[in-house]
Amino acid sequence: MNFKHLHYFWVTAKAGGIVRAGKQLHTTPQTLSGQIKLLEQSLGLQLFRKNGRQLELTGEGQLALGYAEQIFGLGAEMESALRQARDKKSVLEFRVGVTDSFAKAVVYRLLEPALSLQQPVRLACSEGKFPDLLGQLGLNRIDMVLSDEPVTSRANIKAFNHAIGSTAMSFFCAPTLKRSLKGKFPQCLDGAPMLVMGRSASIREPLEGWLVKHHITPEIIGEFDDLPLMKSFGREGRGVFMGASVLEAETIAQYGVEVVGHTEEIIEHFFAVSLERRIKHPCVAAITDFARRKFTP
Repeated sequence: MNFKHLHYFWVTAKAGGIVRAGKQLHTTPQTLSGQIKLLEQSLGLQLFRKNGRQLELTGEGQLALGYAEQIFGLGAEMESALRQARDKKSVLEFRVGVTDSFAKAVVYRLLEPALSLQQPVRLACSEGKFPDLLGQLGLNRIDMVLSDEPVTSRANIKAFNHAIGSTAMSFFCAPTLKRSLKGKFPQCLDGAPMLVMGRSASIREPLEGWLVKHHITPEIIGEFDDLPLMKSFGREGRGVFMGASVLEAETIAQYGVEVVGHTEEIIEHFFAVSLERRIKHPCVAAITDFARRKFTP
């Protein structure tokens, strides 16, 4: 069957006449009429009959129109599906895993360069424990893990650490609590109520070592795996908490707290962990390049 002839028949049946169909198809009524006659001859059936000056479908024409609707409907569906596949291919998928102890304000700073590439990027961001995210990385379910600890040889995956920055640490608390602290920093923390990260946080052990070094014994009010929750408690004056110095301005503005003091003896490091020794993924490259140039302690 000549599908060009079938298409002419289909358009004519839907338009309700040769003249209107010819305008839609940009062809003359004579050419269109001849093409439909060729289709009828190949089928050995009459698809149209004249009713005065109008054309109307025969019974066989009605049957043929139903099939033509399905055929050209599927054709349009195929074209749409292929176009969507083409458009989807032009969008760069970027799947990132973020450890639950990673400062979320830092996450946005780091991911922003990837979203500024000329090629459109579709970001998929998930949060979890470091070992779980490494497992997803090994299965190629994510492209990169943002972590505050490096992957070690003990992990059951061959992955590579890309250092992307570090920050000294600051201590914050509500203004009312700060006025009650006695002495200079860091001795003013001795006996003070304190909110600390959970033991799974990589920065917890350095904090404990620093407190011992300076003979400081705070009153631990709470331990938190969720850092924003810890800061929310700090905002209400429940205790002093530690956060990244690089985010001092954001922490003060968001939580209404004040800085108690700073220390460069506790450093938090940030890593992009990937399966690539030499980074090839455009988004990962953009992030690491930006971080090394701009992300300062």
